[in-house]
Amino acid sequence: MFGKTTAGSRLAHQLIATLVAIPFAAPLVVIVVTSFGGQGAIANYTAVITNTPILRFILNSLLMSAGTVAVVLVCTLLSGYAFSKLNFRGRRLLFNAILGGLILPVVALLVPMFLFVRTFGLFNNFLAVILPLSAVMIPLTLLLTKNYLDGVPDEILEAARIDGASRFSTLLLIVVPLSRPIIAVVVVWAYLNAWNEFLLPLVFLQDPNLQAVTQVPTYFTSTYGSDVPKIFASLVLMSAPIVAVYLSLQSFFERGLTAGAVK
Repeated sequence: MFGKTTAGSRLAHQLIATLVAIPFAAPLVVIVVTSFGGQGAIANYTAVITNTPILRFILNSLLMSAGTVAVVLVCTLLSGYAFSKLNFRGRRLLFNAILGGLILPVVALLVPMFLFVRTFGLFNNFLAVILPLSAVMIPLTLLLTKNYLDGVPDEILEAARIDGASRFSTLLLIVVPLSRPIIAVVVVWAYLNAWNEFLLPLVFLQDPNLQAVTQVPTYFTSTYGSDVPKIFASLVLMSAPIVAVYLSLQSFFERGLTAGAVK
C-alpha cells in the first residue's frame, strides 16, 4: 500500500519536476525568442548564414570535436581499464596525480600550452586545440570510466584470459561492449566541451579560415554596439548539433552517469 503509485502522486511528481526544470529551460526560451526580434527571424538567421562563414566554421569545429573525442575516448578507455583491472606498481599514486588535473582550469594552463604549441610548431593546426583540450578533459572522464569498470566482474575477464585472450583482446571484445553507457558519457562530454571551446581556437588558430563556430557571434559585435538578435540566432544554430548528439545518446548518457555511483 505504501509503495503504490496513484494518479495524484504521479501528477504531483510531474508538477515538481516541471517546476525544477523551468529555471533551466528559461534561458533557452529567452535565446530563441530574442533571436526572432530585430528584423525578424528569417532576416536574422539568413544574415548569420550569408554574412558569416558559419558553414566553414562548423566544419572546422566538427573536425576539432571529432579529433578531441577520438583522443579522449582512446586514452580514457585504455587508462581506465589499466587502473581498474590491472595491477602495477605505483598505480594509486599515478591515478591520484592524474586526478590532480581536475583542479586546473584551461586558463591557468594557457602559458604552458602556448609554449608547447610554439615549441612543436602547431600554430594554425587543429592539433593545437585537440591535444591541450583532450589533456584537460581526461582526468574527469578517467574517473568516471574507472568507477564504471570497477563494477564489471573480474570473473568475466579471467574467463576470457583462460580461453587465451590477451589483455588487449579482452578490452576490445569484452570490456568495450560492456562499457557502451560510459562510452556515451565520454563521447558526449568531450564533444560538448570541444564544440563550445572559445579560448584555444582564438589563441592558437590565427588563420581566419581555421576558426571555430564559437567565433560566429563576434561578427555581430563592434566597439559601439551589438546586434543582439543576430547574436542569439547564431547561438541557436551553434546549439543544434549539441542537442542532436545528446538526444541520440541520451539513454546511454544517463545510464553511464549513474553507473558506479552506488557500490
